[in-house]
Amino acid sequence: MRITVWDLPLRLFHWLLVLAVAGALITINLGVSWIEWHGRFGLAVVGLISFRLAWGVLGSTHSRFCSFFPTPGKIGRYLRGQWHQPGHNPLGALSVYALLVLFGFQAVSGLFTTDEIAFSGPLTRAVSSDMINTLSRLHRQTELWLYLLLGLHVLAIAVYRLCGKNLVGPMLHGQLEVDASADKPRGGGLLAFIIAVLIAAAAVWLANGSWIPVPPPAPAPSW
Repeated sequence: MRITVWDLPLRLFHWLLVLAVAGALITINLGVSWIEWHGRFGLAVVGLISFRLAWGVLGSTHSRFCSFFPTPGKIGRYLRGQWHQPGHNPLGALSVYALLVLFGFQAVSGLFTTDEIAFSGPLTRAVSSDMINTLSRLHRQTELWLYLLLGLHVLAIAVYRLCGKNLVGPMLHGQLEVDASADKPRGGGLLAFIIAVLIAAAAVWLANGSWIPVPPPAPAPSW
């Protein structure tokens, strides 16, 4: 039978994250005139990751982190061909966790980053110059890891496709063919969605730095 494994909020999150990350990566390579848009896409990633963290607790069965946490035992069964459950397989789960951690770090560190020319992150006023320098350096250094993980993710999708398994389709329509004995997903109703959206909105408000007092202008010199 076919069941909806990936609920609509999860699918929307996935494709909006694709757009936001693609936008951030494209704009950072288009020159200084696009740096503000790079920052806006970064704020979008902050909101989306915050939503996913909330939805990983409040969402339907296969959206919850506890349903696909990749324990050694699960990974071993999958490698032996003994894994037949709907949702993320253990290796796919490792990819999900790695991407969420890296995307989250890149987005949050970008809030404290400056290029000392045309851009300062919205939270640079809240930390010391040493912290800004450290996070700016890490933000640039981990960009390579981002490209690497994204490349592996796309490669895995292509390999599965060559093996006859379509991973993109279910992330569009949400449905998978499962055994009749499989339980239908539960949870993730409207109230859970509203709470997750409010958490994401609060995270974006905190990240945009509007709550940080603007320092008074320096006094004019007396001549």
